[in-house]
Amino acid sequence: MFSTVWHALFFDPIYNLLIFILNHVPGGDLGVAIIVLTVLIKLVLLPLSLRAAKTQYAMRTLEPELAVINEKYKTDAQQRGKATMDLYRTAGVNPFASFLLQIIQLPFIFALYFAVSRGGGIPFPDINTALLYSFIPLPDAVTMVFIGLINIAAKNWPLAVLAGLAQFVHTKLSLPPLPPRAEGKEQSFKDDFARSMQVQMRYIMPVLIGYIAYRFSATIALYFLISSITAILQEMVVRRHLHRDSPAQKD
Repeated sequence: MFSTVWHALFFDPIYNLLIFILNHVPGGDLGVAIIVLTVLIKLVLLPLSLRAAKTQYAMRTLEPELAVINEKYKTDAQQRGKATMDLYRTAGVNPFASFLLQIIQLPFIFALYFAVSRGGGIPFPDINTALLYSFIPLPDAVTMVFIGLINIAAKNWPLAVLAGLAQFVHTKLSLPPLPPRAEGKEQSFKDDFARSMQVQMRYIMPVLIGYIAYRFSATIALYFLISSITAILQEMVVRRHLHRDSPAQKD
């Protein structure tokens, strides 16, 4: 059942879209097709990303009031939970909306990754014709040399480094700044955990992305690089929307 839904709704449509793009890219350049496909998927998911970011922003603006509630009801979990939900309801914020929107995006992102990394179960330049829709023709050629310079079937460390750097920039833009440690104040487990997660996301994740991008092939490095670049641009669009919709801008 899961496999049927996965192929019918996610993987097969994206794989066919990749082959469709290959049919219209000069020389059947797989690298160019990957760039076009990645950008298209990010554009389709942009409205969901905007909604998720606006929800996260709205929740951050409530943090001072949440801190008051936590302090007031720190010994009464039931009252604390009720007061928190009342605050969200009054502010018109659904605390689960951002999480749900992110979950909705994941199958598309995974399908894009697997379409690029594994093809249709048959590595590029070969194409799994069993997965193609009847109206999607086979490309005349599939070129594995990106823009005539980079063999994307082989490892490529410059692309891998660029992928890691782009991930670092995206993480730096998307995560809030680390709060300074208060002198003489004992840090709670929550504060330490949040700080640890931020440090890992900021520094370990880019290194991991760079390693994976090099470990497999330039195809994956190119996918990660374009994904991070489009995510950076998306973050800028989100910030522009939030700035435009902020109360200070409306007054």
